[in-house]
Amino acid sequence: MHGSTAADVRAKAELAIDGHTLTVSDVVAAARGKDDAPRVTLAEDTVRRMLKSIELKGQVIEAGIPVYGVTSGFGDSNTRQISGKKAEDLQKNLIRFLSCGIGPVAAEDVIRATMVIRANCLARGYSAVRPEVVELLLECLNHDVLAPIPERGSVGASGDLVPLSYIAALVTGQGRALHEGEEKSSADALAAVGLAPAVLEAKEGLALVNGTSFMSGFAALALHDAAELAFAADLSTALTSQVLQGNPGHFAPFVFDQKPHTGTRRSAHTIRDLLGNPEDRDPGVAQRDASLSEAGFRELEEPIQDRYSIRCAPHVIGVLRDTLDWATNWVDIEINSTNDNPLFDIDAGVVRNGGNFYGGHVGQAMDSLKTAVASVADLLDRQLELVVDEKFNNGLTPNLIPRFEADSWDAGMHHGFKGMQIAASGLTAEALKNTMPATSFSRSTEAHNQDKVSMATIAARDARTAVELVRQVTAIHLLTLAQAADLRGTEVLSGPTKAAYDLIRSVSPTLEGDRPLEGDIQRVTALIASGELREAAEAALTD
Repeated sequence: MHGSTAADVRAKAELAIDGHTLTVSDVVAAARGKDDAPRVTLAEDTVRRMLKSIELKGQVIEAGIPVYGVTSGFGDSNTRQISGKKAEDLQKNLIRFLSCGIGPVAAEDVIRATMVIRANCLARGYSAVRPEVVELLLECLNHDVLAPIPERGSVGASGDLVPLSYIAALVTGQGRALHEGEEKSSADALAAVGLAPAVLEAKEGLALVNGTSFMSGFAALALHDAAELAFAADLSTALTSQVLQGNPGHFAPFVFDQKPHTGTRRSAHTIRDLLGNPEDRDPGVAQRDASLSEAGFRELEEPIQDRYSIRCAPHVIGVLRDTLDWATNWVDIEINSTNDNPLFDIDAGVVRNGGNFYGGHVGQAMDSLKTAVASVADLLDRQLELVVDEKFNNGLTPNLIPRFEADSWDAGMHHGFKGMQIAASGLTAEALKNTMPATSFSRSTEAHNQDKVSMATIAARDARTAVELVRQVTAIHLLTLAQAADLRGTEVLSGPTKAAYDLIRSVSPTLEGDRPLEGDIQRVTALIASGELREAAEAALTD
């Protein structure tokens, strides 16, 4: 990673945040765009709202009215009022006592997502935070000065207190920062890009830490990645049907019109498009004129129906697609919400205490997402079994080994995709294990003030992990299917599936004998994550 010059930053496209219109796609662009990431700025019309809430804050402090976290202690210490003269020092101590996160430091894309979401939530103007504090946070993002946030330590209400304290420490020049590929003091990192640390005023430290932005950062990225998996699963199903010479009639529109879940219909439509919209095959046509035995019984040469993991695939993948729809809506609302406490009701001229920091919707969305994603892994693992197992793969070789002459030295020496199936099974089991709902593990903490919490951050981290595992399962399956296509003959492929096959083969050659495949898995995993595999197949749909 290299630092950005001021000219580089100015040349980028801009993303103006206003607290109302940020999308999951915007978050992904800001978090993962690297050199193409937009320069994130504060929309002009947000400043007026922010200044009004600051004016109200000054009025209530001057009136001597106790305000939670401004002129009172935090949490169960809210009964301890302090003088307004101590308000700024109180914010400093808040950041200090919360800086106790543990575990691995979050990935840089998660940190960037967290920073842009937190800025957007504060830009709504009801948290009594000065525009210059939010602008400093955005400039840190634009210059790739990041807060090294430990992943563990949040219960998901009062928001992500511990993780977000590291962002507050960054903008105040405390603690450590990630910059130009190395960790250094926050003060040095800010100075290196010409930024001065902020001196927080009353409520500003609390507003920075008391929100759902860390969990939402994980959630936004997981949703984006899971959408790529949904397509990859449809592609895998189409390829499985082709290499096993299955029945494309299982994906006929009529079937899904009779049970019209949106995601299921979309999945079936995608699979049928990827198959090239073939004529439906009636497996009984060639056998209708054959007479039954005297006993009135005979064995059919072909099965009437494919197994569930192929025939029912749209019903599994469709659940993921429908989950993505509503979960994305929930997360879009969350990242455009004021989710700290207290809030400043400008129109009424009062301070409101509430619980918008509670991450219940993010937690429920992520627990559901990880379950739907892991179910797709289970589906693909079952498809993979059919492809590698000579009992079920309709004439392909055992474990998809190359075909050797009986008198060849290589005969009996190779095991093909046996290890790959074992690896896929292990990854699938781990993804399924992660489906335990984190939101079921609320526990009372902080002297029974936070006596019901969401655990949404753990749910979102689990969803991230499940998506990563399932992406690896999908990559293994796609490599297996490419090998099966080589053995069956690539003429069984359609235009879209051949385009996907060609892309896979550009990073992974045909298996001509046993060799390590770890690198192949990583390269195909990258094709799925980047969207290149989907783009290649979709481009062929329009040819």
